[in-house]
Amino acid sequence: MSTETAVDTPSGRRERVCFHLQVKPELIDEYRRRHAAVWPEMLEALHSAGWNNYSLFLRDDGLLIGYFETSSLDDAQARMAATEVNERWQGEMSRFFLDLDGSPDEGFLRLTEVFHLEDQLAPARVRDTAPTESDAS
Repeated sequence: MSTETAVDTPSGRRERVCFHLQVKPELIDEYRRRHAAVWPEMLEALHSAGWNNYSLFLRDDGLLIGYFETSSLDDAQARMAATEVNERWQGEMSRFFLDLDGSPDEGFLRLTEVFHLEDQLAPARVRDTAPTESDAS
């Protein structure tokens, strides 16, 4: 299955992106504090660049899972890379991660979606509402 998945929204098609990184155990508490108060200009840059419905989930051992929706991952990353605030933020965040090749927003490991409820419900609902032979008589 492709790692590129999409969802229809009122504003068009969106790619669902899920990724993971590993936060260094000794920096987990600081990482939580830093994300409790992300710079307002960074929040605005993410929103303007198309990072929608963006969430981060952190396990106690440092496993970080991120999820967001965007019209294009490549475009969203390029728009963020062009901002000064992202350069500063990524520079500060890089030290938090193990085995990172590049900046956190480009070096994350993307996960492959294997199930999406709405994708499977839609065909099932069509089958359930399709007329049957007994309906025709």
